[in-house]
Amino acid sequence: MRIIRGKYGRRRFDVPKNITARPTTDFARENLFNILENQDEIEGKSVLDLFAGTGAISWEFVSRGARSVTAVEEAPVQSRFILSVKEKLGDDSLELFRGDVFRFLARPRRDYDIIFADPPYTHPRFAEIPSLILESQAARPGTLVIVEHNASHDFSDIPGFEQKRAYGSVNFSFFRKP
Repeated sequence: MRIIRGKYGRRRFDVPKNITARPTTDFARENLFNILENQDEIEGKSVLDLFAGTGAISWEFVSRGARSVTAVEEAPVQSRFILSVKEKLGDDSLELFRGDVFRFLARPRRDYDIIFADPPYTHPRFAEIPSLILESQAARPGTLVIVEHNASHDFSDIPGFEQKRAYGSVNFSFFRKP
């Protein structure tokens, strides 16, 4: 895993071979963060990363100046990896919640400025995820919600939808909670 830019830019971490996550490609991640930085969406913001996987998105937010990042990941291998990166960087801006995303959304600890979700594309509840996030207490009016998905998903009919961007096989749908 590579952190692309920011205070930890160019840092690399060896991902365990038995990890089950599908990390966001560097190409897609770099383009996503270019959009966010051009809209001044990161500096000083609180971020929630759902289905955090390797934590690459979380650490990119931390590296680029997010005030705090909460990463939610259930898988033990991925959770341990996120914590190992935290230990190596010595950065307390990231908090790991090890558990189920749906349980977390039902009782979030606070609300966030930005919420990113990268669920497994084959998750049985995949189609519900944008609405669940937007309706949860984790999102307040104005919260930016980004959901990563493949081309077979279309969320443009969900209230708050703003745009969809595609980078190779990776798609991002952007929402703003009304």
